Amino acid sequence: MKQFLREIITEAGRRAVDYHQRLSELEVTDKSDTELVTEADKAIEDYLVGRIKERYPNHGIYGEETGEHPGGEYRWLIDPIDGTTSFVHGLRHFCVSIAVEKAGELILGMVNAPELGEMFEAEKGKGAFLNGKAIRVSGRSSLRESVLGTSLGCYGFEPGEDNLDYILGVKQQVRNIRFFGSAALHCCYVASGWLEGYWQSRINHYDVAAGMLMVSEAGGRYSDLRGETGPFSDEIMVTNGRIHEELAGIFRGVKVKLSK
Repeated sequence: MKQFLREIITEAGRRAVDYHQRLSELEVTDKSDTELVTEADKAIEDYLVGRIKERYPNHGIYGEETGEHPGGEYRWLIDPIDGTTSFVHGLRHFCVSIAVEKAGELILGMVNAPELGEMFEAEKGKGAFLNGKAIRVSGRSSLRESVLGTSLGCYGFEPGEDNLDYILGVKQQVRNIRFFGSAALHCCYVASGWLEGYWQSRINHYDVAAGMLMVSEAGGRYSDLRGETGPFSDEIMVTNGRIHEELAGIFRGVKVKLSK
């Protein structure tokens, strides 16, 4: 299964680069006020779903563009192009993200950022890797030393529907905040020790499933913004583990203020 996943995500990345090199020809539509979808997203997901169904006809699939395909105890979670806005604007921080669950547990994940030459891989109990070399989360133990990642892209334009409350809540406590435009890559950068943490609300499981496994296998932690683990909701916070409780405490305080 691992070699098959590596094969199809490599080909998906090659196709993404091909589309990226002829952006002016692509059909781009608005999925929502803040989300775009291109014919590349659709075509790459169709390719991936077709290959998976051919090889594993009894497996389930959950894809960003095609939704749920019911199956057995295995389920593939696919984001054909994570970072579509960056992709459409000619930026290189986009990726193909695929994870595999067995009975609801993440067991395998890969994130391919083809324009950056970065292939991240993780397998349950076997570690996380970038281009074949083992990666680990950073050793920084305080927020003051930390650089975090987040995004405004999942939020709409209505008052109260943005990430600014959380950014304002944490910005004085950290070294800096970065926006790379891809949930999966943010997670992988935490796993690599380049960021100490990443958070996001209004996110989908297929966006971050592979990245969550990457962080866990690299020695980090993931939870919701309150620091609680359980079934995936629409929030994610991943860290190097050392700052997890401190960051969750700040976000719990923000949530209390927002509820008033």
